[in-house]
Amino acid sequence: MFERAPRCPACGSPRIVAHPELWDLSIAHMDCDAFYASVEKRDNPALATRPVIIGGGRRGVVSTACYIARIRGVRSAMPMFQALRLCPEAEVIRPRMAVYAEASRAIRAMMLDLTPAVEPLSLDEAFLDLSGTARLHGAPPAVVLAGLVRRMRHELGLTGSIGLSHNKFLAKIASDLDKPHGFSVIGRAETADFLRDRPVSLIWGVGQSTLAALHGAGIRSFADLLRWERTDLVARFGAMGERLWHLARGQDRRRICANAPVKSISNETTFAEDIADPDLLDGHLWRLSEKVADRAKARALAGRVVTLKLKRADHGQLTRRHALREPTQLADTLYRAARALMGQAPQGTAWRLLGVGLSDLMPEAGADRAGDLLDPQAPRRAEAERAADRIRARFGPDAILKGRALR
Repeated sequence: MFERAPRCPACGSPRIVAHPELWDLSIAHMDCDAFYASVEKRDNPALATRPVIIGGGRRGVVSTACYIARIRGVRSAMPMFQALRLCPEAEVIRPRMAVYAEASRAIRAMMLDLTPAVEPLSLDEAFLDLSGTARLHGAPPAVVLAGLVRRMRHELGLTGSIGLSHNKFLAKIASDLDKPHGFSVIGRAETADFLRDRPVSLIWGVGQSTLAALHGAGIRSFADLLRWERTDLVARFGAMGERLWHLARGQDRRRICANAPVKSISNETTFAEDIADPDLLDGHLWRLSEKVADRAKARALAGRVVTLKLKRADHGQLTRRHALREPTQLADTLYRAARALMGQAPQGTAWRLLGVGLSDLMPEAGADRAGDLLDPQAPRRAEAERAADRIRARFGPDAILKGRALR
């Protein structure tokens, strides 16, 4: 006889979270589901059942993709030509950072209604510490967090996935276990068994170079890490070795820091084919500068240090930095500084990756005020850029384009 799966007696949902430590855990990570694409689908219901990719032109990369496109193999940071080969019917939309930032602020306000201990990681994810809030809300953190994602869905038309655990490391892992619109729990008692056979690539912050070094040492899983002595890991990997020893045991003593400052804003692109043509590189340099500026404006930030990142076909990397006389959030200023740094790089070299970054960040008040005595046209260009921003905000991201953006 067929037995129907149990449903929540309160809301009727078939998705029920049951865990012996459910009422005791208070460290959470909330990650919005395909955030940029979800905002676009919310604002244009005609896209609801269509694959959506957020990103640039054919030579750009994917910023994010909805779950329909992900089923076809599309992934973030994938070259756009490859994404469209996998999903040719996808609707490609240029990012609207100001709109995403507005949605992010609304979600952040909902989080702050629950706890002041909110640590944003980006526009679409954050850690929350709900320790000691049960008496305030009349409910344990798990119930309050379920209310958060329900409120997001009903008031903003957006969904998120919750990871609940006893530290930040495990909460972040948990939030990715049941996407989209999921709620996953990793308790203290199950931590060792949960981690043992999982790959070390699960560790947040372990990039390709670190992963290659770990694999070179025969470390592919958490079980492999557990076989190493603490002193040997430190001798082999330095400060990272100390962190790896603790994480192998599911230990993470980092506190959730409310209003932790953003240290830098950057954007980079990996080309489908290595590029040496100066005009093509210049076009990419402008688009990257514009994206970084859009993100700085969306966060009401400005920065003093411009960084140019270049990578050759052999993965050899070149990084150059320039300190500005005053903080900026303007694409024009970023582009001109990055172009000057580009002029210092070996000419005629074919590059596989190009990136632009802005650091030494601060609030936007007072940015781009003094101007440049050696460049009397700078104020006029700044006003033109801000006017273009207003036009795009009203009529869409493609309402006005610079000629160099078409290279």
